[in-house]
Amino acid sequence: MTEHEEILRIAAKGDGITASGRHVPLTAPGDRVAPDGTVTPGPHHAQPPCRHFPQCGGCQLQQLDEASWAAFVRDRVANAAAGQGLEPAHFEAPLLSPPHSRRRANLHVEARGKSVRIGFREARSHAIVDMAECTVMAPELFALVAPLRRYFAGLGRKKLAADVHLTLADQGADCNVKGFVPEGLKETEALIAFAQDNGLARLTMDDGYGPETHWEPEPVTVTLGGVPVALPPGSFLQPTREGEAALIADARAWLAGAKTVADLFSGLGTFAFALSGEGGARVLAAEAARDAHMACKTAAGLAQRQVFAQHRDLFRNPLLPADLDRFEAVLLDPPRAGAKEQVARLADSRVPRICYISCNPASWAKDAALLLAAGYRLERLRPVGQFRWSTHVELTSLFVR
Repeated sequence: MTEHEEILRIAAKGDGITASGRHVPLTAPGDRVAPDGTVTPGPHHAQPPCRHFPQCGGCQLQQLDEASWAAFVRDRVANAAAGQGLEPAHFEAPLLSPPHSRRRANLHVEARGKSVRIGFREARSHAIVDMAECTVMAPELFALVAPLRRYFAGLGRKKLAADVHLTLADQGADCNVKGFVPEGLKETEALIAFAQDNGLARLTMDDGYGPETHWEPEPVTVTLGGVPVALPPGSFLQPTREGEAALIADARAWLAGAKTVADLFSGLGTFAFALSGEGGARVLAAEAARDAHMACKTAAGLAQRQVFAQHRDLFRNPLLPADLDRFEAVLLDPPRAGAKEQVARLADSRVPRICYISCNPASWAKDAALLLAAGYRLERLRPVGQFRWSTHVELTSLFVR
């Protein structure tokens, strides 16, 4: 190679790609790459806003400006669809969550005496980046990093490792510490003082046998569709409030008028409660995780919503076509692996509209191909970027029979 090459696009794992197929990390579209690997920044190369980039594995794409990150999110979804021969009638503009909006985070802690490291891991490494700032976490969560560091330093343990799961609930920060247990009264009292001093909504400890509550002044909830729902420790929430609102807006618009909806892989009821509001649908909420199912069921009863919670493993026991045909619409939001077994039953059904929300464009595209082969058409498709400056991309889609 004797000439400079231009970065044309960003690959799925975050590297820039030239026309010759060369992969160059930490580049943006329009950058020029010399034969010796020297990069000349182009018009879309941004100054990373966080001092820890690119060492910290929490972000992969802070070198991209807003336009090129939006294009990356869009192209990830478009390429997944094209790979299965899918062409939406309407390809909607990407919806992107802003900086400082992540409402859940999993931090790692390593302590040796009074020396403590706390933060995300480095990319492809177990090493922890000691966090001094974070441009993706909500400020309320990042505010806990320094107090956590002080608490673990104050223990003076010879060696300590733990994971700290933080989630923003209605009452504030929910904190679950895994892999660490306080020893003796002094450490336990210091832990409760930490929870009180920092206004935690709840503090739970998990030593391998499940989370045990140490501090919860009032029952912890998260409001979904206007309904306060109990938040079991470790429960799944959409990573940002902005992203959740965007997903709900599409679901409401695309399923408008449906009086009966099946919400499959419903979790705590994020979509079930949103679709069942005043004048809304009667919703079946099917979920395999017992804690999430019970939280949804209890909240629906207290709020007198038309949400009927069903404890059901849709991988082993999917709804059959005869069950599905009773609904005017279906919404599904499965795990990253997709919903092959349930989608196969949907393909054999007569459900008029299916809103499929996915956190994995590749598994979604395979499921979508089954629906198209069965006679559905892909009416709408929207890329969603909730994980700011990350290669992790989500989407909403609408299939019509």
